[in-house]
Amino acid sequence: MNPRVTISHEQKRLILQEDLDAAKSRGERNKLGQFATPGTLANQIITHAGVLLGETEDIRFLDPAIGTGSFYSALRSLYPNARISAARGYEIDRHYAESAICLWRGTNLELRLADFTKEKPEPCFNMLICNPPYVRHHHIANEDKIRLRLTAHEISGVNLSGLSGLYCYFIALAHGWMSDEGVAGWLVPSEFMDVNYGKAIKQYLLTQVTLLQIHRFDPRDVQFADALVSSSVVWFRKAPPPPGHNVKFTYGGTFAEPTTSRLVSIDALAQESKWTRFPVHERRSPNTRGIVSDFFKIKRGIATGDNDFFILPEEEIERRGLPLELFRPILPSPRYVKSDEVESDPEGVPCLEKRLFLLDSKLAESEIERRFPELYTYLQEGRAKGLHERYLCRHRSLWYAQEARPPAPVVCTYLGRADTKNGRPFRFILNKSKATIANVYLAMYPTALTEKAMQADPTFVRRAWEALNRINPDQLLSEGRVYGGGLHKLEPKELANVPVPELMELLP
Repeated sequence: MNPRVTISHEQKRLILQEDLDAAKSRGERNKLGQFATPGTLANQIITHAGVLLGETEDIRFLDPAIGTGSFYSALRSLYPNARISAARGYEIDRHYAESAICLWRGTNLELRLADFTKEKPEPCFNMLICNPPYVRHHHIANEDKIRLRLTAHEISGVNLSGLSGLYCYFIALAHGWMSDEGVAGWLVPSEFMDVNYGKAIKQYLLTQVTLLQIHRFDPRDVQFADALVSSSVVWFRKAPPPPGHNVKFTYGGTFAEPTTSRLVSIDALAQESKWTRFPVHERRSPNTRGIVSDFFKIKRGIATGDNDFFILPEEEIERRGLPLELFRPILPSPRYVKSDEVESDPEGVPCLEKRLFLLDSKLAESEIERRFPELYTYLQEGRAKGLHERYLCRHRSLWYAQEARPPAPVVCTYLGRADTKNGRPFRFILNKSKATIANVYLAMYPTALTEKAMQADPTFVRRAWEALNRINPDQLLSEGRVYGGGLHKLEPKELANVPVPELMELLP
């Protein structure tokens, strides 16, 4: 190497980051929520933080989950050292922390190998920037959840749900570290804006601080190559919100030049359950002309515990000599259902090329052994694989007995993409068979209102299905949620809330 060529700290950091990530499996990093912030994104965030803080303010920087220091590196490259009066970072993982401490030795960064959630707050930092660990609640030990919930309430008054991800606790705990009028930028998953556990964080953002801006990245532009989450950056100032305050919602592009932008009042946000509808959509007006739940009760399809074992093709059942009477027909995944109308044979089996059946018996294993030895042998194969010990199976009275999910006249696909050829992210399928469904579908059962309409007009279900397929796709997308890569999901309660005024007009 040419001795005159010097390598910058950022170049060294990128090499270090790559080496440290490679030393861990993807599964290990996913479990610990370790997703490094790309350098270009870190620069954008630090630049915007400086704009919000002001040009003359001395910077007292804090990163509660610093990793190798992508945000601090951006800070050093964008602002003179004389303006950075303090800089501190916390990192819980020794694997990253010790190398990062060596990397930044000789700079003004104070990097501590410690668990930020256990440290005593020091309310002196005016620029708090963080990409907190994206650890789902089931990876947080119960004793840690209790501690985190109590500490979060003590510091910020936030009552977090036990279903909250670790990043929610970081936001609540960091409140105690910020100086008055300090600014914070949090790079977090967008899901908190839509899910129930995010209500406490949204209440915090509306009442405890002045929410300045929420920028949501286009979900087709995944910010982290190994994390399928839709990302956003939440900006706020530690100060009570002024009367009549409006929040800037931006989408796509960059903070400075977004694809779409909209101001939304905090009063409107307090009434809206799904913040991800902004800025693309306007505030919803109260619907008085009927929603899906007026006409259909919606249930998620069956989670079997192991589809490969419990769902078998007809020819496999015949080959093994298994009793078909202990199976029931089930729809294959949507890619095998080409038409939106499923016909039935005289036995109620779907007229599809792929004919599948779900094992679902209420007979005791001893009774199955006596009456159906071939099926008993098959069940022992499942036991040998440990299926009876899996979470879903072991919580059933019989480990091979499935949830009660009768055939539904209409089913809706659970996942979809906005860029399909026909422009419909979700499909409504008229099911004329006796097939049940797995959890890739939502089952739609008639309410009392629909049953009464069906009695007066036997064609009502068909006409209702046709009306459902005429719903504007944007309405479905705005009620659902989106993940990295542009994958959309529609939960039962979200589908239930979709307006369908046309169905009101179809009523006899």
